[in-house]
Amino acid sequence: MTLSDEEREIRQRLKDDFEHYASKCLKIRTKSGKVEPFNLNKAQQYIHRKIEEQLKTKGYVRAIILKGRQQGCSTYVEGRFYWKTTHSRGKRAFILTHEEEATNNLFDLAKRYHDNCPALVKPSTGASSAKELYFDKLDSGYKVGTAGNKGVGRSSTIQLFHGSEVALWPNAQLHAAGILQAIPLELDTEAILESTAYGLGNFYHDQWQKAEAGESDFITIFVPWYWQDEYKKSAVGVEFDSEERDYQQAYGLTDEQLAWRKAKIVELNDPTLFKQEYPATAAEAFQVSGLDPLIKPELVIHARKHKAEANGPRHLGVDPARFGDDRTSLTLRQGRKVHWLKSYAKKDTMQVAGLVWTEIQTLGLKSSEGDRVFIDVGGLGAGVVDRLKELCSDRALIVEVNFGGSPLNEKKYTNKRAEMWGEMREWFESKTVEVSDSDELHTDLTQIRYKYDSSGCLVMESKKDMKERGLRSPDCGDSLALTFAQPPIVKKAPVAHNRHLGAQSWLG
Repeated sequence: MTLSDEEREIRQRLKDDFEHYASKCLKIRTKSGKVEPFNLNKAQQYIHRKIEEQLKTKGYVRAIILKGRQQGCSTYVEGRFYWKTTHSRGKRAFILTHEEEATNNLFDLAKRYHDNCPALVKPSTGASSAKELYFDKLDSGYKVGTAGNKGVGRSSTIQLFHGSEVALWPNAQLHAAGILQAIPLELDTEAILESTAYGLGNFYHDQWQKAEAGESDFITIFVPWYWQDEYKKSAVGVEFDSEERDYQQAYGLTDEQLAWRKAKIVELNDPTLFKQEYPATAAEAFQVSGLDPLIKPELVIHARKHKAEANGPRHLGVDPARFGDDRTSLTLRQGRKVHWLKSYAKKDTMQVAGLVWTEIQTLGLKSSEGDRVFIDVGGLGAGVVDRLKELCSDRALIVEVNFGGSPLNEKKYTNKRAEMWGEMREWFESKTVEVSDSDELHTDLTQIRYKYDSSGCLVMESKKDMKERGLRSPDCGDSLALTFAQPPIVKKAPVAHNRHLGAQSWLG
């Protein structure tokens, strides 16, 4: 078959531009039951853009997607993989779902794409069954399986992999050791894991944490519920309380979106379940039912959006990785404003000391101006402090902090770590502060548990206990908390010798 120049141009654009291809060649069944052209919605456009950015930069795709209910993530991935397998030779796609019904539904998607594909671009089909499409002339194929089968997909040759609702896989670790390891980290390979959140400590949550911290080849992609145009409801006659109005302001919602949220929470009969099923941020998706976090998520969201003026001395908090297991995090705060947050993996004592010394020189920090560098001396911290004191002639600038040491205010806090987190909470509650717009920091700040002892003093959950719950160490949160190790030193009003500083303002 000889193609004209115009036909070649059409075919080339369909091969190169997925959004164009989807609208012209793919058909989907909408929520209303109609079969219509696949025009990507806002969530799908965002996922596509992030994936294409990684593909352009790395040459491969490794993405983990956190999303709410019925936002079209699987529809997008199935369309993408059908496009890939029908435009390439020797390309094999494999889709793994959590249950048989989901397996059938996703394969129905692929079959609908294939059955409605225009003849101009529809490939020759050598085999078609209930679980597989094989395009004989291309030697490419498309297959689905269910995670309930421990050995499913292990012997397959795969270049494109879609893990659907990964948090619900019954044999997640086995699949990770088998099928995921079978996908080579080579050019033009793609592995996309997606799920709604289902608690902490499972394989999906662990993979999300590693990707969020930059400890794997995967990028994180989060899709908030309010991007869906259909998630709205008439607000006529609906009254909203102050919490709902704060939520509305934090995310820029309309009254119609807020009314939909209110009705859905009533339907689910659990506000925490709404956050899991329809998250507004990645951090709240993993919130545990019944958990009252020390720092409320809405305060962090407000601080991420708010703009504050920097004032007073600069405090640099340094939380070195404990024996290299976690991240080393640095946070620079000046009064009501966090200037930046930086995290590093796999740094030894000398490397961490070098990073901090570079920041001290670059920023021009001076103790005479009230500036301080607060360093956790647990783990690698003691060595970092010793090295910095060798490098820095301004000895008063470097302050070692023992998380288990005595607080300045012994009537409110059990130890130094509790005091720093408690004062940081009060800082957030002022609603006048600005922090880095970071999902990683948000997660660290809003997952930690607390209680009060018999004397009414605040007790913080330990890093060890957090890890036993399946949570990573809150290194970013601790580095920000370290900037509250002491109140800012105000000239002409020294307070360094007062051990009970509850009334002193820590805002700056």
